[in-house]
Amino acid sequence: MLAYFARPSRGDTVCDLGSGIGLLGTLLLARQESLFIENVEISAPAAALARKTFAENGWADRAAFHEGDLRDVSVLPKAGSVDYVISNPPYFPAGSGESAKGEARQIAREETSCTLDDVCAAAQRVLRYGGRFTLVHRERLADVLCAMRSHGIESKRLRFLAKSPDAAPSLLFVEGKRGGKSGLVIEPPLVPNGEEWDAVYFRK
Repeated sequence: MLAYFARPSRGDTVCDLGSGIGLLGTLLLARQESLFIENVEISAPAAALARKTFAENGWADRAAFHEGDLRDVSVLPKAGSVDYVISNPPYFPAGSGESAKGEARQIAREETSCTLDDVCAAAQRVLRYGGRFTLVHRERLADVLCAMRSHGIESKRLRFLAKSPDAAPSLLFVEGKRGGKSGLVIEPPLVPNGEEWDAVYFRK
């Protein structure tokens, strides 16, 4: 759903912060093969699977891999070299509830290895001026908008996911622009039925 919401332009260099096994990058390339994907991932096993995934899909020359902590600037792509950043960061502050079982799941769900602010700081560093940053999150809309703005990324598009038309949203998607002016467009919610939902899964 995040890959569906994201709108990189043809030929963009895209940086996936916390790329895991490379799912977002491969979904974006399946839609637009002219992209180049910079993968940043702290987990060595996940990064290895990402390399395998890109290679087996014939996209080894459309991707680069940066294994390490995104808080370490030496791990990131060159400053100002990226057109579009995408991220599915951890949703929950460390210690805010019962921890997930297993280190990999804990890192993915909780801010133990990086915070929302860390992700926004990394996005600001690698983005060119005018570049865009898209992420998915839960519940913490105010935190997301404030963190993006504090790092020079102005929110421009916002969309919610709801299980049904009368249900409260369960996820939020935001796209911001580095150096952008204020002005946020709230798009219609994404509901799991109808033609648009089919497009998420079948890329119609």
